Amino acid sequence: MNLKEKMRLGEIYCDFEPELLKGREAAKKLTRLYNLTTDDDKESRDKLLDELFESRGENTFIEPNFRVEYGFNIKVGDNFFANYDAIILDCAKVIIGNDVLLGPRVGIYTANHVTDPEARAKGDTYALPVKIGDKVWLGANVIINPGVTIGENSIIGSGSVVTKDIPPNVIAVGNPCKVIKKV
Repeated sequence: MNLKEKMRLGEIYCDFEPELLKGREAAKKLTRLYNLTTDDDKESRDKLLDELFESRGENTFIEPNFRVEYGFNIKVGDNFFANYDAIILDCAKVIIGNDVLLGPRVGIYTANHVTDPEARAKGDTYALPVKIGDKVWLGANVIINPGVTIGENSIIGSGSVVTKDIPPNVIAVGNPCKVIKKV
């Protein structure tokens, strides 16, 4: 099993492997170039996102500054908007549906370090996928933890920390994030 397969399957892998370091460097280069573009340079932005992401739909708009860990595990649907300072750490798959809005400083994290201190010091890490359904809105400063699925049409309130799955058609807020009402 290669490193990418281990990452995608939630197996423990060493975060310091040369292949992964090289992948992160490539992603940093592409996001730096993207962050230097302007709104009227849509063609350059689209080319950089096509190179960075596994796939993306029509009408992708991401405000700089934007960061990813690798990019190759990210799939974005149509009409995706990410406001300033979005971070997606995509050691596992990040699948984002159509018509999704991210507020400023949203963080989507798939990776976690192991709890054993010796193994953690050696770089042992695991990753779990994140899935965000169609027509979801994540407010400013929302944090999505590894392994979370957010159902379609749901809204996550600003500052929430999402540690467990959120069903479709709800408004959820808090730390930890909890459903407060149906949409």
